[in-house]
Amino acid sequence: MLHVTNTNNYHDKNKLLPKKITVLGAGVTGVTTAWYLTCAGFDVTVIDRKSAAALETSFANGGQISVCHATPWANPATPLKAFKWLGQKEAPLLFHLSTNFEQWQFIWRFLGQCRSTLADKNLVQMVNLGLYSRAALKTLITELSLNFSQRLQGILHFYTNQQEYQAAFGPTKRMSQLGCYRQIITPKEAINLEPSLAILQDKLVGATFTNDDLSGNAHIFTQELAKHCQKAGVTFLFDTHIKQIHHKNNLIDYLCLERDCHEFTHQSDAYVVCLASFGKQLLDPIGVYLPIFPAKGYSATFAVKDASGVPQISLIDDEYKLVMSRFTNPESDVLRVAGTAEFHGYDTQLTLSRCQALTKRTQSLFGEALDYQTPNYWTGLRPMTPSNVPLIGRAHFGKIRHGSTGRLVDNLWLNTGHGTLGFTHACGSAKALSLLIQNQKPDFNFQFVGY
Repeated sequence: MLHVTNTNNYHDKNKLLPKKITVLGAGVTGVTTAWYLTCAGFDVTVIDRKSAAALETSFANGGQISVCHATPWANPATPLKAFKWLGQKEAPLLFHLSTNFEQWQFIWRFLGQCRSTLADKNLVQMVNLGLYSRAALKTLITELSLNFSQRLQGILHFYTNQQEYQAAFGPTKRMSQLGCYRQIITPKEAINLEPSLAILQDKLVGATFTNDDLSGNAHIFTQELAKHCQKAGVTFLFDTHIKQIHHKNNLIDYLCLERDCHEFTHQSDAYVVCLASFGKQLLDPIGVYLPIFPAKGYSATFAVKDASGVPQISLIDDEYKLVMSRFTNPESDVLRVAGTAEFHGYDTQLTLSRCQALTKRTQSLFGEALDYQTPNYWTGLRPMTPSNVPLIGRAHFGKIRHGSTGRLVDNLWLNTGHGTLGFTHACGSAKALSLLIQNQKPDFNFQFVGY
């Protein structure tokens, strides 16, 4: 078993590199991590409890790579909005009253991050990672000829409330300062860009638009990249449950796994946790405490009947806090509508009223252009941190925080807590983590855990 020096330096010549690395989780974050690690020459194994890649958190999300619209949920405007939404079953942000201490602890920490200075600090982190990640994704698309119904026409964020529209001017200016080209446009300009919004011409007050962002099917992207991983020599252990992590001193010793009712152990030189909301449950018993709580999101996917009445550009509906992305391939043409955040622990049951709310809003916008008879509803748990900034770097015992230090777990790495931006940040997070494992510093400004 590998032993490394307990150090926070990026360039430590005394730190031995692992040869075998196991990635826990085969969602978009786990598979991109596996790809960059195998490209760096490591012997990589990926473990997931499902039968294939991207069947949980990455399965049916909104599909946006929205760097220029990635503002933290934790911001000064959120507490008042959340208070106004209390008691509304269809509210975009819904907190269920609970005796769950971890939920209340998360809410308290989340509110603490809503201060303007912290919100801006977190925004800078998210944008820096997003720009790095989007560039990495576009490189992958070119190098591997990936096809996942991607659309490169940008993202249009439309407003039907004048106050909310004017409130977007400040963040738009701030985004430009950080290197994101995001322009404020008039209702007429918005409709010229996306004619399907003409139905809102009497309600539309304005929009913001970025032509550098993109959209695509995260599930297809992940599965296509998993195929490339397999061709490159990555081993996937599907239908395999991670029952327990065993550690000795500062090292993970081995994993206890279960498949087909048979238990066995798995040993590696290093381990990377990419388990979305479920990493906390696995790491708590060994004394590594992740500040992650699941946020339940919904999506509805509708078949397209009239292509002329459905958006070509990926949209953000500000009033209803929804994203809308069109996925077209030779076999199908669909519109995915996704959004809402429901804090209800690890519950993944579909709530009929919230599903119906998605359909109702979609039908009000696009009328008979879509088939509403057989929508595909889905819900998944998004791993939220209080700051909305993901946890990337080296694990240590105790409470994990950005900027925190502690006794390092020398062969345990983190790539988790991406919230609603898993697809947006996946490639950059994975590429950066691969460099960290190689004792190299990624060339963008970000507060990596354990450094």
